Amino acid sequence: MSRILDILAATLVICFTVGLDALPFHSLIKSKQHQVGLSSTDPQFTEKYFTQILDHFNFNSMGNGSFQQRYLITDKYWKTGYGPIFFYTGNEGDIWEFALNSGFIIELAAQQGALVIFAEHRYYGKSLPFGEDSFHIPEVGLLTVEQALADYAVMITELKQELVASDCPVIVFGGSYGGMLSVYMRLKYPNIVAGALAASAPILSTAGLGDPRQFFRDVTADFQNISPECSDAVRGAFGQLKELAERQDYSLIKEKFALCKAPSSPQDVHQLNGLLRNAFTLMAMLDYPYSTHFMGDMPANPVKVGCDTMLSGPDLLTNLRNTAGIVYNSTGELTCFNLYKLFVECADPTGCGLGFNSMAWDYQACTEIDLCFESNNVTDMFPPMFFTEEDRESYCTKRWGVVPRPNWLKVHFWGDDLFTASNIIFSNGDLDPWANGGVRKSLSSSLVAINISGGAHHLDLRGSNDADPGSVIKARKTESQLIEEWVKMEKTRLKHL
Repeated sequence: MSRILDILAATLVICFTVGLDALPFHSLIKSKQHQVGLSSTDPQFTEKYFTQILDHFNFNSMGNGSFQQRYLITDKYWKTGYGPIFFYTGNEGDIWEFALNSGFIIELAAQQGALVIFAEHRYYGKSLPFGEDSFHIPEVGLLTVEQALADYAVMITELKQELVASDCPVIVFGGSYGGMLSVYMRLKYPNIVAGALAASAPILSTAGLGDPRQFFRDVTADFQNISPECSDAVRGAFGQLKELAERQDYSLIKEKFALCKAPSSPQDVHQLNGLLRNAFTLMAMLDYPYSTHFMGDMPANPVKVGCDTMLSGPDLLTNLRNTAGIVYNSTGELTCFNLYKLFVECADPTGCGLGFNSMAWDYQACTEIDLCFESNNVTDMFPPMFFTEEDRESYCTKRWGVVPRPNWLKVHFWGDDLFTASNIIFSNGDLDPWANGGVRKSLSSSLVAINISGGAHHLDLRGSNDADPGSVIKARKTESQLIEEWVKMEKTRLKHL
């Protein structure tokens, strides 16, 4: 995921320099105040820290201490003490990354006079409760969805008091796993949150609801829709790689894929398959109609670029390597691919990224977030790579000493029985492989599903662009109207308290 990957991805952090544990973008963050180009209005966010409770649900654990939780805030457009508060429920990464790629929230704030806050999720970015020890056991045990939601509820409540904004309705926003959190905030804290925009939020698939074949089937469909010959070429290339592996022709595999070190075992080939599959996943997720710098550098329409590369000549293995290079070597600086530094296998088959953020997401995928997706070379173009609940339990017990709870999100956050909820927008783009793991049909007049034709992973949260399809322009207009209505309704309710 987002990530979730990227999730998501999550959700997913990919490095373009061997051994680097963070996005090149992060080197741009040099001060507490950072001018960001989210839209033509170009607001200024201030980076701040909130003293947050370590454990909201146990008065005795770990000394009942606190930690510093990072958030970004701008009041440039706020009608002070009156306008709404737009609160981004941060997900699996550095909060600047999401702020720099969610320009629609800023544009909407300018229209509706809102205060904007982007809150960083505990255990991600700089919000590490125990510093570099945060991923030791038992310290990592305070990384849960419930703790994160409580963080946001406490932060919203106390910041409203500090800012004398008790009458200001709060609308939460999030993309991918962050979108899931926005849904959960509206379900769990409706007294604090008046509405939620959940973009590309796979709240069903991550709760174990749905077909484990769906995700990689939909990645395949993106490439097949460009050209059936494209997906055939990908399938054929993986078939040739399989033949080389069966012959143990590891030197030729090294040559064809420009690997830094020749594989020497089936495990190394498995790792190569995972790295290659992950490249196609990212191109599908980030198939925006313009170039982006989100989770790395991606050209405009990367799925089409990938297909053009796969069909560029008769040597399918070279084409497959060059297609993966769109993701892993966008700068052209790598002279070889290091299998185990560019991709880390984890409890999320769509990829966890690298560094501390990777460890945090891996732990979450081992506890509450259920991501048992598979490729099988029948419903998709990828090699058979299975990840069952049994595989998940085995891995997670060894890695983190935990046993996953496959049904916990379904039990705790209503599963697919959301009909009595209200004021939630579920937006999804039909190019996004996460889309069919979310809500695609409206459930009521205030539980609205918006499907964006030609839209990739939470395209609607991004700032306006001349290359935007008409579908996302229409979607943002609908979202704006609904949010404006919710704000008015909440103001009326607050007046009568």
